Amino acid sequence: MATHTQRLNLRTKGHGDLLDLTSDVEEIARASGIRDGAAIVFVPGSTAGVSTIEFERGLIGDTRAAFERLAPEDIEYGHNHGGDSNGHAHVRATLLGPSLTVPLVNGALTLGTWQQIVLADFDDRPRSRDVVVQVIGD
Repeated sequence: MATHTQRLNLRTKGHGDLLDLTSDVEEIARASGIRDGAAIVFVPGSTAGVSTIEFERGLIGDTRAAFERLAPEDIEYGHNHGGDSNGHAHVRATLLGPSLTVPLVNGALTLGTWQQIVLADFDDRPRSRDVVVQVIGD
C-alpha cells in the first residue's frame, strides 16, 4: 500500500470562515500517483473542522447561521471562565469533526457534482491553519 502526505497552510478569517479545499485536495491526489484508495483530510486543532457542502454564497451563509443557532457565540461557556473567549468555537468544531475521508477511484475523488471539501474555522480571530492531506491506496 502506498501513502502520500502533504500539508496545506491556509490563512483564515475565523468567525465561521469557510474555505474550499477541493482543488488543493484534487491536486495532492493527482501528485500522489495513487489510482485507487482514499484521500483523508484532517485539520489539527480544536476550533476548526472539515466537511463537504455545496460551496455557494447562500449555503455558506446558511451554514454559518446554523452553527450560530446550535452553539451561539453570546452564551456562557465554562471554557471562557479561564480567560478564553472561544468556547463556542470548540463546541462547533466538535459538532463538525476534524476529518473527512473521500474514496479515490481511477485517480479521481468521488465527490458529487455539487459537493466540495471545506475547512471551517470557528475561532474568534484570524488563524494560520495547517490541513493534512494523506492519500493511501494502490
